[in-house]
Amino acid sequence: MATGWDTDDAPKAGPSFVDRARSAPDDDEDFPLGDELRRGGRQAVIPQELAEETPFQQLIRHWMNERHAPDILPGQETLLGRLLDHIRKQSNDVELLRADPDSSEEEHFRIMLVQTEVERVKFVIRSYIRTRLHKIEKYARHISATPHMHQRLSKAELDHARRYARLVEYHLNQSVLQSLPEQQRSLQESVPFVPPMTPEPDKLRPVFAHALQDCPPMRLPDGSMSEMQKGQIVLVPYYVVEQLLLRGEVELV
Repeated sequence: MATGWDTDDAPKAGPSFVDRARSAPDDDEDFPLGDELRRGGRQAVIPQELAEETPFQQLIRHWMNERHAPDILPGQETLLGRLLDHIRKQSNDVELLRADPDSSEEEHFRIMLVQTEVERVKFVIRSYIRTRLHKIEKYARHISATPHMHQRLSKAELDHARRYARLVEYHLNQSVLQSLPEQQRSLQESVPFVPPMTPEPDKLRPVFAHALQDCPPMRLPDGSMSEMQKGQIVLVPYYVVEQLLLRGEVELV
């Protein structure tokens, strides 16, 4: 049947979306773009590596711990840096592929799934940072005056806590304290049944802790000892599981 095209002049299909993805600029070794797109784009940001916890799963765990813990936890600056670098490279690669005029409708749909995954990771990162910022500002004076808390914060977070504490103290002095008698101007007063002038994390607050492994004995508020088995969930005051949480033996849920 005549087609109106010579064999040499007939239009040829361009490279597929996967082929163009594989030829895109190299991404981080931990997050190969070709492998993600070969799985249909659903794991476009964080690949599943056997049974190991992926960087995004680690971020989810630290995010939930930070949201549920009354105290500020050690920051995950390295993990955030890796994820942000990957998201930046991933977004650049997607923009290059979107600009390709040979992309089909199906390929654009796959690109949309990739972008959705990127936005999902960005949402968790923003929420994690906002949670830490809320705690830093709430406990700024306590953090500034407690040396062992400094190692839990990045340099930028610690600088912000110190500046914020100075601003709050200046504001209180200018608006209230300078008008009070000399003996009542201290911010260190502790009056019974009155909230402290310098708020501190409430480590008596109950939390749900999920054991990620068999845990060593812990002392309960009544003085008895108890052990958590892997997979067990308990409701206890935060101070009971604080060290287990810092060691990564439990997570808050």
